[in-house]
Amino acid sequence: MTSPPAPLLPGEGSNFSSFGEDKDSDIINDNIITNPFTPQQGRIDNPQDFFNREREIRQIFEVINSGSSVALIGTEGVGKSSLLSQICQLADTHLHSPRQPVFLDLNLVEDENDFYGALCDEIGIPKSKGTRLSRHLKSRQILLALDNIGKMTWDGFNRGVRDYLRGLAEGSNAPLKLVLAANESLAKLFNDSWDNGKTSPLAGVCQEEIIKPWDEPTARDFIDTRLAMTSVRFTEAEINQLVEESGGHPRRLMQLCYRMYSRYLEGG
Repeated sequence: MTSPPAPLLPGEGSNFSSFGEDKDSDIINDNIITNPFTPQQGRIDNPQDFFNREREIRQIFEVINSGSSVALIGTEGVGKSSLLSQICQLADTHLHSPRQPVFLDLNLVEDENDFYGALCDEIGIPKSKGTRLSRHLKSRQILLALDNIGKMTWDGFNRGVRDYLRGLAEGSNAPLKLVLAANESLAKLFNDSWDNGKTSPLAGVCQEEIIKPWDEPTARDFIDTRLAMTSVRFTEAEINQLVEESGGHPRRLMQLCYRMYSRYLEGG
């Protein structure tokens, strides 16, 4: 692996000044004080800010429309939460059979009782679990997006919750179709499933889709797209450095670009 290029001073070799002799005035006149490289943390809920992943979206809906559920597997910050949110927002136009999209972040629930309560609230049914919940769901069709599914490995959750979700998701006309987000394979994440030769309930019902970092052309396209609304242009050397340091990791690239852009605004 080659060493990363030496840090550059912002604007070094830049064509930034070509947009006007007084670059501070140019920035103010073009109303670009707001840094376009946001948000730096958390999922992207605004469809206008969501970038790329057309291939993944197409494949995810192909799996769901075939009658199966999906697990999005990828490293922390690669964009799984944002992709989950986008899937929910596209459900009305991309699903062959209508389903109510429900997004639930498991980081916001404490234990399995809290999970069932939050699930019922989001669906709009009386709080229940077990057979009673099954009856409430019998006439419904839900697309359930569960973010941070790894929370189910914590104290307060047991395998029974995953067995129950699998039961509700099996079959093409099942009440639930699942779209899960995890940092590693479900079979590895829920290793309690290895006991006594058991198989992982959720791994058995979900087809895994690996969410990879962006390749270099996509990372460059992202930078160009965000800068297009401004008068700032990063130099080729700066872009090379941003792409290499981020490794195509969307969150990391966003953070690095934010800092680079901020230095431009500071008159670097």
